[in-house]
Formats: sequence, C-alpha cells, structure tokens
Amino acid sequence: MGNILTDALPTSVTVNGKDYAVDTDFRTCLRIMLAFEDNELTPFEKQAVLITNLFLERPPDEDLPEALQEGMVFLDGGIQDGEGHGAPTQPYRLYSFTTDASLIFAAFQQTHGINLQRVTDLHWWEFMTLFMDLGEGSAFCNLVSLRKRVKSGKATKEERQMARELGDMFDVPELDARSLEEKEHDREFERREKAAMKRKIQRRKERNKT
Repeated sequence: MGNILTDALPTSVTVNGKDYAVDTDFRTCLRIMLAFEDNELTPFEKQAVLITNLFLERPPDEDLPEALQEGMVFLDGGIQDGEGHGAPTQPYRLYSFTTDASLIFAAFQQTHGINLQRVTDLHWWEFMTLFMDLGEGSAFCNLVSLRKRVKSGKATKEERQMARELGDMFDVPELDARSLEEKEHDREFERREKAAMKRKIQRRKERNKT
C-alpha cells in the first residue's frame, strides 16, 4: 500500500504482469460494495459485478481469479491479507452501505462539508479515508457506537431499549457467504421441515376429530 500523503492514488491494478485500468470513482466502487452486501446474489454474481464494473478492460478468463483478488485489494484500500491495522476483525457487522446510506450521506456533509450528490471527482481511496474519519457527533457514528456496545454485550438497559425502538434501522444483516449449492441445500432442508410440520399438524387435527 502506498502513502496517500505522498503517492499518486492508483488508477490501475496489475494482473499477471499486466496493468489494467480501473474505474476509481467512489460511486462505482460503492455499487460493487452494495452488490457484495446483497444476500440475494450468489458469490458468482457478486464476482461478475466486480469484474464488470471495476475493470475498464476485462482480463482474460484464465486471469480472472487473480483479477478478483487484486480487485478486492483495491477495494480494501490496497491492504493485502495479513496486513493492516493490528486489530482483530469484528465478529459482527457495525455498518452497511445499504442500511446506513442516508446517515452516511448526512455524516459526510456534517463532518467534511461534502455533498456526495454534487461531488464529481472523488477517488475511492479518498472516499474511504474520509469515511473512516466521520465525526463522532454524527448520527451515523452514534448508531455504529450503539451497535458495537449492544453486540459486544456492554450496552446499558437503556441502550438496549433504544436499539429495540430503532427496529430495522438498528439491524445490520450479516453477510451470507454460503455457496449456491449450500443455499439450495438449506432451502431444501427448510422446505422439508415445513412439509413435515404441516403433516404433523394435519395428523393432529385428524386425531382431534375422532
């Protein structure tokens, strides 16, 4: 990862020794992130969204696994696996670009004076740097802090009640990392469970009639 203070922000990634230009606009990258948050999409569909939207020139099929890996590194701000901040990853999600879209928009305006609807040239890495420094007084950061306290078990009784009152606004769906086959297996299992329960209820009704 380069130094954002001294180095030009990247506009390409290297795949199998070749540089591929990427779309660095924050809106494009956010669309990819939103796709990865969508549990209705399969892993293959999410990967297709990344390749189609991020790369201005599609890498050949044999290089797609490396392209996906390098694309994810770009979206992570250049951080490779094993690098980073020295802190363990949270076992739960604290924010969502889908659920918290309006609050993030307002926090950018409040903290940085940036109207994301009007900005025309904002590199994804710039966006993420500003995103990680949103002000503590913003509604978004207050909500993230509340989620962290509740999910870590450190919330007070009043804070837990506040979380319940927020309802869907408080909840952040966990990402579904199951493969298509696993999803289909789970759906079939649920279908059989419902069918078995329906038969059980029907037999109970029939016994009650006798």
